[in-house]
Amino acid sequence: MQDLIAKAGVLLEALPYLQRFRGAIFAIKYGGSFMDSPDPAVRAGVARDVVLLAGVGIKPVLIHGGGKAITAALAGAGAKFIQGMRVTDEATVQVVERVLSREINPEIVTTINKLGGKARGFSGADIFTCRKLWLAGPGAEKIDLGFVGEVVHVNTEPLQQCLRDGFTPVISPTARDRDGHIYNCNADAAAAAVAMALQAHRLVFLSDVPGLLRDPRDPNSLIPVLPSVEAEALKKSGVIDRGMIPKVDSAVAALRAGVAKVSFVDGRVPHAALLEMFTNQPVGTEIVL
Repeated sequence: MQDLIAKAGVLLEALPYLQRFRGAIFAIKYGGSFMDSPDPAVRAGVARDVVLLAGVGIKPVLIHGGGKAITAALAGAGAKFIQGMRVTDEATVQVVERVLSREINPEIVTTINKLGGKARGFSGADIFTCRKLWLAGPGAEKIDLGFVGEVVHVNTEPLQQCLRDGFTPVISPTARDRDGHIYNCNADAAAAAVAMALQAHRLVFLSDVPGLLRDPRDPNSLIPVLPSVEAEALKKSGVIDRGMIPKVDSAVAALRAGVAKVSFVDGRVPHAALLEMFTNQPVGTEIVL
């Protein structure tokens, strides 16, 4: 009986959030090593949360990564990253599109549908328009990453129609430039672009780290709330580096564009997204302006 009472208490704690967020769009970036787990239950964990969110009247939009699957598909070719971005030549971008849009994306959609949800998959190449991304080097030079794009436009109409029909959009992070060439895009930046274009209420980054750590070697040094000014200082000091740089930059851009809350959450924790959204307990790191 105590277990049943405890479950009722959880529902009561969640009630104000369910009432407040009904009809709101939540953008969820799904990435991290738990995506590649051999355990189907682990891979299905986020899908179950998405089904629940949609079932209580929230409108989830899922943007997924797949970096490890891409690296595996490029076995023997190696992988080079600069400032958290994968250097992508013309042959590699074709592999990226195949793995992300024709392998990972349909698997996520199928999982959600098997769990009783309604999902529809989109290749980012059909949703995002991009321009070639150049990174700033240590001097005045620009760094060429190859076929890596920066999202400049999101075609929201198919996504909005999907949401109106009660489906969850599942989007891969590729894009086309204005000449029709396919580019690889950073999934975190793509998720932020979707959140901004759809005027999402929340943007949640699910990854395989506890959040942002003040000491990357110490999992107990979690930063629960990080102002954007302090984030810039941590980037300069090297605390925030590599793949965390585009995450943080994307989070700040989303906040400045009006997304109400942006959080980094440990996707390895069961139902981490639900804990972050529907409880009073802080989970991961919240970025604030």
